[in-house]
Amino acid sequence: MDMFMEYVWAFLIGGLLCAIGQVLIDLTKLTPARILTSYVVAGVILGALGLYEPIVELAGGGATVPLTGFGYLLSKGVREAVDQNGILGAFMGGFTNAAVGIAAAIFFGLIAALVFKSGSKINET
Repeated sequence: MDMFMEYVWAFLIGGLLCAIGQVLIDLTKLTPARILTSYVVAGVILGALGLYEPIVELAGGGATVPLTGFGYLLSKGVREAVDQNGILGAFMGGFTNAAVGIAAAIFFGLIAALVFKSGSKINET
């Protein structure tokens, strides 16, 4: 039953984060790019303040997969690197902690670009 509740919390927290994003898209004039950036910044701020860690412990993938989780990952990496390397860690910690995700995004973006034909979505007749 405990594993079932982990899935429930992941679904609820992840769904809530997505629902907030959808409400922002529907009810504000913010562009999706600004909303996505705001999610990353919110994750950094909440992670830096230590407020996102309890959410991650409760929701697992429901909190780490959305963009707020990426921001949290960056702030966690910076915090760890500053503890180990001093102020220089502020410049390298986020990249070190998120390197695998960034590399995977670049790799799969390249594969998608090679496999699929790109083009304009506007019909030119």
